[in-house]
Amino acid sequence: MTDLKGRLLVATPNLGDPNFERTVVLVLEHGDEGALGVVLNRPSELDLAEPLPEWARAAAHPSVVFIGGPVAPSAAVCLARLGRYGGTEGWLPLPPDGVVGTLDLDSDPDEAIPRLDEIRVFAGYAGWGPGQLESEIDDGGWFVVDADPADPLSPAPERLWAQVLRRQRGAVALFAAYPADPTLN
Repeated sequence: MTDLKGRLLVATPNLGDPNFERTVVLVLEHGDEGALGVVLNRPSELDLAEPLPEWARAAAHPSVVFIGGPVAPSAAVCLARLGRYGGTEGWLPLPPDGVVGTLDLDSDPDEAIPRLDEIRVFAGYAGWGPGQLESEIDDGGWFVVDADPADPLSPAPERLWAQVLRRQRGAVALFAAYPADPTLN
């Protein structure tokens, strides 16, 4: 399978894992050792200013910590969109356009924030061992689609799953209307 870094994984109704029901995952790393990503549409109720007051002024709306996945929930992963003045120390671009990337939160916020448009912080991440993600994709658990530059820091994360599906071509777009509980139809 080709490198999925920078692409989205959209959970299908067949996935069967409650940790990922109706999720959209941005793949941050993908290779022979496995894959790593963050769930883009699981905001928590924890305001970013509580754990990271120095970064809160750069937070994208909603300015809360997001649940990035079930692995290492005490680890923080930060995504940042570049501002018009370009990159900053501790920022690494993601394909395809390099406008959104990961940001090392040990960087100096006073130096980094003026060079960024906004950030989003995730507690934990999603991780797969070698071949595990590819197997889940082959089994129909994930749609693999291109990311829109607005997806990683969407101001409406609760609608992201349906929005991403709706913009796809063919039968995949029909899943946007899939009911949360198909037994109620």
